[in-house]
Amino acid sequence: MTQAEGLYIGLISGTSADGIDAALVRFGPDESVAMVASHAHPWPEALRSRLIALGQGGPLNSLEEYGSLDVQVGEQFADAALTLLRAANVAPSDVRAIGSHGQTIRHRPYGAAGDGKFPFTLQIGDPNLIAERTGITTVSDFRRRDVAAGGHGAPLLPALHRALLHSTDENRVVLNLGGIANITLLPASGDVRGFDTGPANALMDAWCHQHTGQTYDAGGAWGASGEVNDALLARLLYDPWFAAPPPKSSGREQFHLEWVKSHLLESLKPQDVQATLLALTVRTVVDAIQTTQPDTARLLVCGGGVQNANLMSALQTAMKDTKVESTALHGLDPDQVEAMGFAWLARQTLLGLPGNLPSVSGAKGLRVLGTVAVG
Repeated sequence: MTQAEGLYIGLISGTSADGIDAALVRFGPDESVAMVASHAHPWPEALRSRLIALGQGGPLNSLEEYGSLDVQVGEQFADAALTLLRAANVAPSDVRAIGSHGQTIRHRPYGAAGDGKFPFTLQIGDPNLIAERTGITTVSDFRRRDVAAGGHGAPLLPALHRALLHSTDENRVVLNLGGIANITLLPASGDVRGFDTGPANALMDAWCHQHTGQTYDAGGAWGASGEVNDALLARLLYDPWFAAPPPKSSGREQFHLEWVKSHLLESLKPQDVQATLLALTVRTVVDAIQTTQPDTARLLVCGGGVQNANLMSALQTAMKDTKVESTALHGLDPDQVEAMGFAWLARQTLLGLPGNLPSVSGAKGLRVLGTVAVG
């Protein structure tokens, strides 16, 4: 068996920080990719709350806090991997590598002041601890090499989307509805492109939690009970970020509750704001697709937003000439596509192969991504 074959683990906690997704993936000799097992690992609530606050631009209290959080997040990622292996009855020695995304606490590809100076992206979750606890070689820090090469370090999964979901018969788009929404353009022929389109679950989840106490709007039912406020939607869409051309990426530090509240010029029912936030996601996704690939035949959706029936229905209504469907219909669990992607990226790193696409991120060229902690 070559290094290109065998079992790999992908670990990620996305912008929503709603849990750690862990995927055990088998790569075959014919470049086949198969999900073996998956696990959704919950965050301790106090740690999750702190990570969300940092992701929204909140300050670190001290360097000591940063070091402690790096270890705490690493411990949770290691626990997620070990729980996955126990459930799958797989020994750590049978796994070639772990690809760990970590938890993003700041993403500033435009520079800290938005002036293009000193761009950076920062994920925490000590990979040395993961390698030590599991005994498995751990690849991490995937985004910073792309940023160093002039890119955004995001999105990172279009190369995987191309490998698994491209068709020579039709133009497709893969839409990831995570905390932030991003798209991968997969034309039947031609270059793959991709970029973030704006907020998705992060804003809706935060607003729902503040007003209902629930961590998310199950099925989109609460938002469906409200009405879209056109004036609020127009103010939200006026944000200059939406008019910026790709490549572009974003995070909670751009789209957070204070950003929403700054646009609330009149008293609205909370469920009307929720309905408007959903409409914002739909509008920005659809505008992005119509601007860049208007003849899209199929929109393949993954990420937690697939579970929001109201959101999926609104997307189909807005894109009446495009088939909107979950990646599950193509053999990919929509909740685990990103985790599978980081297993694939770890494999790319160990094979000495690039993991980025310059046509997506804006980097100066193809780069091998990540750093390696040997298990």
